[in-house]
Amino acid sequence: MTRLRLANWRNFVEVDVALQGRVFLIGPNASGKSNLLDAFRFLHELVALGGGFEEAVASRGGVSKLRCLAARRNPDVQVAVSVGGNGGDPEWTYEISFGQETRGLRRPLLKREVVKRFGTVILRRPDREDKDDPARLHQSYIEQVNVNREFRELADFFRTIRYVHLVPLLVRESDRYIGYGDDPFGSDFLEQVARTTEKTRNARLRRIGTALRVAVPQLQELEFFRDPTDGMPHLRGKCEHWRPKGAWQTEEQFSDGTLRLLGLLWSILDGSGPLLLEEPELNLHPDVVRYLPQMFAQMQRRSGRQVIVSSHSVDLLRDEGIGLDEVLLLRPETEGTRVEAATELKYAKALLAGGVPLSDVVLPETRPPKPEQLALFGQ
Repeated sequence: MTRLRLANWRNFVEVDVALQGRVFLIGPNASGKSNLLDAFRFLHELVALGGGFEEAVASRGGVSKLRCLAARRNPDVQVAVSVGGNGGDPEWTYEISFGQETRGLRRPLLKREVVKRFGTVILRRPDREDKDDPARLHQSYIEQVNVNREFRELADFFRTIRYVHLVPLLVRESDRYIGYGDDPFGSDFLEQVARTTEKTRNARLRRIGTALRVAVPQLQELEFFRDPTDGMPHLRGKCEHWRPKGAWQTEEQFSDGTLRLLGLLWSILDGSGPLLLEEPELNLHPDVVRYLPQMFAQMQRRSGRQVIVSSHSVDLLRDEGIGLDEVLLLRPETEGTRVEAATELKYAKALLAGGVPLSDVVLPETRPPKPEQLALFGQ
């Protein structure tokens, strides 16, 4: 994805930003980092199994919950993205704008849907058939296989977008899984591992085990197994121990940091489309966090996979290989959050050239005005 445009989406009145292969979203609490990632999740859910336009809007509380409170003259919500292209027109551009019915069930109503390929329009709605039958405007064309043949490649691409924010508690309590779709929070993580073919699964676990040993030096082996009594899938690791054969621990005994890093490594290997990560530094040692950007860069050189990360971490941003154009700053204002590339920061290039770390250039721009006042709490 090479560009994102939003209008009246959650706490963003207007967004128009270029996207690189790696994107780091930086901003204070409640600035909208998760909401920005959710725009990409919305595109995925338009075409996902069991999804579609109405379901994607309904699962977010309806149009009234999605529409920015600062929306004024044009209250329609818009999400638009450009995909591919090398310097000229993007290979694909997709735009969807919507509002809701003014009476009755207040269902979401499509106001505009446009698909372009290399700048040439191949779909523009509403069309004549929509005007003859307005009920058609409760569905997008991109979700319908009977009409999206000319741009199904784009629909397939949206389907590869994956959001991951693994919660260790949910991995350990896998009985919470309800058996529908891939849960980005990890309640079905073990099922995802189990569904993978044995050859691929074993190859991935060997590779992940090698990487995990950097963060968990006592780990010797990592393997998948099913409980012989109930058939439930599990992971277990063999750790160094005073016993000659070592000690085995299942995921129930893994630390939060081990589980989060394991889930992150698995998600990197599991798929080829854009990967959306929310604060991947949680529960990880700073010396591990600082090498995540390099890991993402190596992944891209191998597979070309895009990664979009939200973060507060100083350690994550200490990587000298991160460019200013890869960092998007979110700035809350009275009329919604503004998004800008770090390249727009005054003196940023000069500071970096003078040896100032990137984290010291961008993170102060997102600092709360008076965080020291928290020390007065309770007095």
